[in-house]
Amino acid sequence: CLRVKKMTSSRRHHLKSLMLQIAAAWIEQDKKDLVAAKEAYMSENCPAPDMSGDQAVLMELCKKLQIAIDKIDEERYDAQSKVGKSDQEIDDLKLKVVDLIGVKKPALKKVRMSADSMLQALLGGKHKVTMDLRANLKQVKKEVKEESTEAGDWRKNIEDKADRKKMFETS
Repeated sequence: CLRVKKMTSSRRHHLKSLMLQIAAAWIEQDKKDLVAAKEAYMSENCPAPDMSGDQAVLMELCKKLQIAIDKIDEERYDAQSKVGKSDQEIDDLKLKVVDLIGVKKPALKKVRMSADSMLQALLGGKHKVTMDLRANLKQVKKEVKEESTEAGDWRKNIEDKADRKKMFETS
């Protein structure tokens, strides 16, 4: 049985810093190489324009450069539109894949919690909200009505109904 020693934290941090220094040096070298490659490409493919000559020759040179710029802009626009269409197609395909696979819903756990404790958990402990709905209800007093034995006393019956109507209108 070989016993492997665990690396100390100072050694691990030292190695990590060395790796970061090496990576930073590589990034700097890549930047320098990129600049050198750009300069080499420009000197090879785009020689400095010949500015000697009269105004007509320079005007002709400007027109040629303008035509070249227009052509490059059209190619750039075409490339951008192709990339945009491809990106849109990729997004649509991703949505189709999600639709085909379906979103898996996690199994819900049964939790016994009152409405007050649920609101307190959602809103935080500093908010005081009560869900005691019965406290907010208006108390309605039932009137005990004496049934009149007289069937012919219709005026009293109408007055009782008018009192009941007033009670609901004031609320």
